[in-house]
Amino acid sequence: MTDHRIGLTLYTLESFVNGDMDQVIDALITADTAEKLKEGL
Repeated sequence: MTDHRIGLTLYTLESFVNGDMDQVIDALITADTAEKLKEGL
């Protein structure tokens, strides 16, 4: 599974499809927070 927006690639497609999306959600939150901090500086 790859999210090109944040450059994240995980080799756990089966677990992702089965609903284990914690790693992706955490990475998206981290990327969003970093972007907001960057804009605020």
